[in-house]
Amino acid sequence: MKKISILGSTGSIGTQTLDVVRKNRDKFEVVAISANSSINLLLEQIKEFKPKYVAVYNENSAKQLKEIIPRNIKIEVLSGMDGLVTIASLDEIDVLLTAIVGMIGLVPTLEAIKKGKTIALANKETLVTAGQLVMEEARKRNVDILPVDSEHSAIFQCLNGENKKEIDSIILTASGGPFRGKTKEELLNVTKNEALKHPNWSMGRKISIDSSTLMNKGLEVIEAKWLFDVDAEKIDVVVHPQSIIHSMVQFVDSSIIAQMGCPDMKLPIQYALTYPNRLLNDFERLDFSKLNGLTFEKPDLETFPCLQLAYESLKSGGTYSAVLNAANEVLVNEFLEDKIKFYDIPYYIEKTLEAHDSIKKPTLEEILHIDKWSRDFVKKCIK
Repeated sequence: MKKISILGSTGSIGTQTLDVVRKNRDKFEVVAISANSSINLLLEQIKEFKPKYVAVYNENSAKQLKEIIPRNIKIEVLSGMDGLVTIASLDEIDVLLTAIVGMIGLVPTLEAIKKGKTIALANKETLVTAGQLVMEEARKRNVDILPVDSEHSAIFQCLNGENKKEIDSIILTASGGPFRGKTKEELLNVTKNEALKHPNWSMGRKISIDSSTLMNKGLEVIEAKWLFDVDAEKIDVVVHPQSIIHSMVQFVDSSIIAQMGCPDMKLPIQYALTYPNRLLNDFERLDFSKLNGLTFEKPDLETFPCLQLAYESLKSGGTYSAVLNAANEVLVNEFLEDKIKFYDIPYYIEKTLEAHDSIKKPTLEEILHIDKWSRDFVKKCIK
């Protein structure tokens, strides 16, 4: 039985992870869970899965949770970054599933790697901001980092048994988001509610906005570079509106291997938890006879400049990707609060990148400092 700790158990990936566990009680035990502040849902999860530990990032919410947990339930309630680090690096866990949103996932993930824990990675920001640092640490400790993102899980599966030196290119598929086919003029005044309506996937608010700007795909390009050790020039993005092919790998002999399936995040979550084995499940099966066709098109970089900014940040190297990520996090939040417009997101990201002096091979402390600098800079810009 695998013992699991989940960072971000109340979010979209976290709740779907618990769906997988719920149907496989004989294979997984949830030792620890965490959330930022969603204590009511946390309490329900505590009652159902009976973890030994819970970490609440928000200190006040942690206090409130302590007050509402029934006295007959024995559980240790932790808080803040220290709490996240503690549950990420528990001696008794086998796998840390990191589904927490944002830069906050970096430090706990690194601590788990140092303890030799297998990482099921759904937190994009860990590799976007500190890919070189994280992968070097993982190699040093002989730690598996198993991707949970549907695209990276697809590439990981396509590369099973293959020689990575024979990769010609990695092809990440993108649905195109809710605004595929729109012109820049049509998107000038779009609202957050329009941006949140993803055509194929059920996702959290932040990742849904990232999908609408194509920043989500840009972050995935950066992640792919570190996960699979390939240069930016070998990572392509193709828009595939049906979201049936989750990504592909082309090899030097021109052969292409693709991973396909119905759009359901529970599949890559389950695969990361059961790797190297596969597990029988009741997920929807793909019926090729009902498919009307699979289509592909180039991404429109003029209408969706965030993808281009991500490529440029990756190619420039150093700490540019950390700046890109931090600025984007702040701006997405501002957009969700109706404080800025849709195209303010790429505009202010570019401004922040232009103002940054990159560090070629940063330490963790330097990355955290640059993250803070970027957030402060972009907040001043939009005041």
